[in-house]
Amino acid sequence: MGLSACSPRHLLINSAADALASQGGAAEEDLVLAREASAFYLKLSESLLKETPGNLPLAEAVAGGFTQYAFAFVSFEAEKIEATDARAAQKLRERAARLYRRAQRHAMTALEQQTPGFAQALSSPDPAKWPRLNSAQVGTAYWAAAAWGGLISLSKDNPETVADLPLAVRLARLAFDKNPLHGDGALASLMGSFEAARPGGSAQQASRYFDQAIAIGGAKSAGTFVAKAESIALPAGDRPAFEALLQQALSASAARRDLPNEVMRERAQWLLDSANDLF
Repeated sequence: MGLSACSPRHLLINSAADALASQGGAAEEDLVLAREASAFYLKLSESLLKETPGNLPLAEAVAGGFTQYAFAFVSFEAEKIEATDARAAQKLRERAARLYRRAQRHAMTALEQQTPGFAQALSSPDPAKWPRLNSAQVGTAYWAAAAWGGLISLSKDNPETVADLPLAVRLARLAFDKNPLHGDGALASLMGSFEAARPGGSAQQASRYFDQAIAIGGAKSAGTFVAKAESIALPAGDRPAFEALLQQALSASAARRDLPNEVMRERAQWLLDSANDLF
């Protein structure tokens, strides 16, 4: 009787989880509407994920949702108000860090459910013991690595968190080796950001990753142009290249009006407006 009672409930939960996972990638270009809808969607999806922690599509959607929310609506807001209200900006950064950690935890839990011992294997100094991703795990690994990177970038005063950078890079590398085309270049762009940020990283190699991402995505992703501008042109003090890349980001966002491009269009314009302060 217990089994017969649990089975329909389990089926219903998985059905709802699959439906919510598919909604996670729904197109939306209105940033205000996306922000207003995100909180309810994320809380509902998170509740279902706790019931089905091994549901990779839902884990990918939840981790991606929290990561994008943290970046677009919290961390970016902190950057915009930093000059006028440093205390409020710091509180926003702390909140963004918590959201990134939440995203990373959900994604890593799902990978652990699918492959017991995943985190321990990822931490091994022996490459032969590193976990092997299957095709279905690449998206979840991508968001785990992206959220991890976001958390590390906001935790400069926490050595333990910063020390995890090699693990985040390793996870992104495992996903990239499995499917370098993932996300229409999003994974290649993440590799570029990690290469530019890691100690001893190569700006030339990072630039190649970004160019690969642009080619994979058909130059339709504004995010890659923004990432290259901030990771390559800005540190090099190359203002003409910086502004040219941001103009390309604006063109890409105008050509394809979706939520990621709208977020990056706003960031690209803000960076252009802030160029005098950055150079």
